[in-house]
Amino acid sequence: MGKLRNKKWTEAEFFETREEVLKAWPTGKDVDFNESIPFLKSVPEHKNFALKLEKAKKEGVTLAQPRAGVALIDKHIELLQFLQNEGGADLLPSTIDAYTRQNRYEECEKGIEESKKAGRSLLNGFPGVNHGVAGCRQVYEAVDLPLELRHGTPDSRLLAEVMHAGGFTSNEGGGISYNVPYAKSVSIEKSLYDWQYCDRLVGFYEENGVHINREPFGPLTGTLVPPSTSNVVAIIEALLAAEQGVKSITVGYGQCGNLVQDVAAIRALEEQLEEYIAKIGYKDVVVTTVFHQWMGGFPQDEAKAFGVIAWGSATAALAGATKVIVKTPHEAIGIPTKEANAEGIKTTKMVLNMLEGQRLPESEKLKAEIELIKAETQCMMDKIYELGMGDLAVGTVKAFDMGIIDIPFGPSKYNKGLMMPARDYEGCVRYLECGNIPFTKEIKDINRSRLERRAKDENREVGFQMTVDDIFAVGLGKLIGRPNQNQNK
Repeated sequence: MGKLRNKKWTEAEFFETREEVLKAWPTGKDVDFNESIPFLKSVPEHKNFALKLEKAKKEGVTLAQPRAGVALIDKHIELLQFLQNEGGADLLPSTIDAYTRQNRYEECEKGIEESKKAGRSLLNGFPGVNHGVAGCRQVYEAVDLPLELRHGTPDSRLLAEVMHAGGFTSNEGGGISYNVPYAKSVSIEKSLYDWQYCDRLVGFYEENGVHINREPFGPLTGTLVPPSTSNVVAIIEALLAAEQGVKSITVGYGQCGNLVQDVAAIRALEEQLEEYIAKIGYKDVVVTTVFHQWMGGFPQDEAKAFGVIAWGSATAALAGATKVIVKTPHEAIGIPTKEANAEGIKTTKMVLNMLEGQRLPESEKLKAEIELIKAETQCMMDKIYELGMGDLAVGTVKAFDMGIIDIPFGPSKYNKGLMMPARDYEGCVRYLECGNIPFTKEIKDINRSRLERRAKDENREVGFQMTVDDIFAVGLGKLIGRPNQNQNK
């Protein structure tokens, strides 16, 4: 691994690393820029992820995208075609299996063979590296919508090479968002460096006339993540991508549940990122947004689950997000059937259609929440740049080491875990314990006062039990984990 810094890789650095990357599994030998660049330039506009998102942003519409992936190519195609034709999805995913996420391709191969014998998927996703460019092209040719690879991989360099060459024009993830929530022992420095490669790959394609989208994973651990924490990670990963030449960036956020806070989070994220991009001087970067429907525990009752899905859809529309990631009514049970997945999309699309053209009106409350989220984010970003002496990548590594960025419930040993969130009396996610996050006294006081108001209403102390109650609340039928309430009402 070279020395991590936030500087665009030279072609020599990129191609030297690329030679090793493509040797990691036999399918890497089939990736050839001389073939993939002309192929990707021939992708029609309606099947190019970056172009479809840009069009949606201009038109002010919110697109719906599910999650989905199985082991075998024919079954994966069948699944995606069903979500396209019956579900009415606007964009299509290929969720990658857990072995691929850990670069365990030999076990993927066994999983593919066992799936063939069983006649059903024994992997929890699509093993893109093992299927290779030809297999990914089969998927691309079989559908009529843009394709994105979605995974959770600290080192997705070969995965990105194979699947971009296979016709996938978007890649989700980043060196923080696909490390801290997913891995225990991968250093921040290594994952940032490996994801710089993925971004430089996209930048190289852009330099050769191919438009490819990159999407940091907004929800992180998906459990009570305060908006400024997820926004900081999204902004860092977006700026690191822009440095490597990425031109289409979709920053995301996972629904917390309070309408005003969720709308404020998306708007603050988009505005603040665009301010940084303009200040640094990156040219021709298009910023779009993605809103993830509720990522925490779901009700087992399907009717109640549809209620959660509809609420997330409404919030995405009212926030003006460019796309929304759809959940299914089987969320509490496990991997959904294709029918349940399609039902989640149809529910989402119905709400999006009914709210087309509507936005949550400006208000003092919304304005104050946007300002608070931006101020919290700014505190962290300023310290990160200070620690890195102007280098964002270096500062980010130091910030995790010191707990300046601290993601709740992250399994990574490189994450301090000192910060603790909880909901306030209106259901907004606040900082219960700030840990080492460098907030001003005013910001700390605002967070504390909101939590004290809740504690007074519930006749209890401000403390960790609030957090515990909140984690289980939605699965039990409420947003806020209040004591002694009839959760199943």
